[in-house]
Amino acid sequence: MADAPVAITGATGRLGGRVARRLSLQGLPLRLIVRDPKRAPSLPDAEVRVATYDAREALIRALEGVRTVFFVSGTEAPARREQHFTFIDAAATAGVETVVYTSFFGAAPDATFTFARDHWATEEHLRAQRFASVMLRDNLYLDFLPGLAGADGVIRGPARQGRVAAVAQDDIAEVAATILANPTSHLGRTYSLTGPQALTLAQVADILSRRLGREIRYHDETMEEAYRSREVHRAERWQVDAWVSTYTAIAAGELATVTSDVEHVTGHPPMDLDTLLHLQPASVES
Repeated sequence: MADAPVAITGATGRLGGRVARRLSLQGLPLRLIVRDPKRAPSLPDAEVRVATYDAREALIRALEGVRTVFFVSGTEAPARREQHFTFIDAAATAGVETVVYTSFFGAAPDATFTFARDHWATEEHLRAQRFASVMLRDNLYLDFLPGLAGADGVIRGPARQGRVAAVAQDDIAEVAATILANPTSHLGRTYSLTGPQALTLAQVADILSRRLGREIRYHDETMEEAYRSREVHRAERWQVDAWVSTYTAIAAGELATVTSDVEHVTGHPPMDLDTLLHLQPASVES
C-alpha cells in the first residue's frame, strides 16, 4: 500500500478543501469523502467517494485501502457526537492506521463552549481505538471574526473583557497538510492551534474599523440580552446555547492562551487578524 491515498473528509468545505489542495500540490494521491460529489474539488490524482458520517457501511467502503484520514468535525447538530463515533468505528473496521482530527481548543467534558464537550468525547473515542490519532485543537477561526459584526456594525455577545487567540484557517490547513504528508513524528500528539495574539472583542472591533473605514464596536451583552437578541434567528435552543457559549467561553478565559504549536509544525508563526484582512480583503466585506 505504498501508494495508499490520504482520505480527506469535508473536502467541499473551507478547511477540508484547503488541506486537499495543499496535499494535491505535493503530488499525494487523495480520496475525497463528500456528501455531494458535484461540489468536490477537481484535483489531480484524487478520487471521490460519497458517504455521510451516519452511514457506517458507506464509510467503510469509502475508507477501504486508506491508511491516513483527515477527519473534519461534522456539522453542528444534536446527533453530531454519535455521527463522529460512527465515523471512527467505520475507520477502525476499514483498517485505517492514523486519524488527524479537527477538535476544539480546550476540549473538555466541562468546557464552557457546549460543542467543545462533544469534541472531548470524540477525542476519547479516538483514543480508545487501535489506530494512532493526532488532535488539532483549533481556537476560533480568525476568518470568522469579521462576521461577528451585525449589519449595524455591532459585535454583540457576553464576552466581557475576555480574550480570544483566534487562528487563521490557512494556518490550520498548513498544519494539517504537514502532518498528513508525514504523520510519523506527530502520532499521539495534541496540538492547540492559535493565532499570535489574544484579543478582546473590543480590539477586534477596532481592527475591523480601521480596515473598513467605518465604526465597528463591541457591545458586551448580558445573558438575557444575548438570548433575546438571537431570537430573530428562530433557532433551536441547543444552537442558541452554542452561539452564546462561544462568548461566555471567551469571558471565562478559556480561549485566551497563545501557543507556539502552529510555528512548531509549520516552521513559521501564524498570521494575525490585520494580516489576514490584508491578504483576504473579501473577509472584511463578507
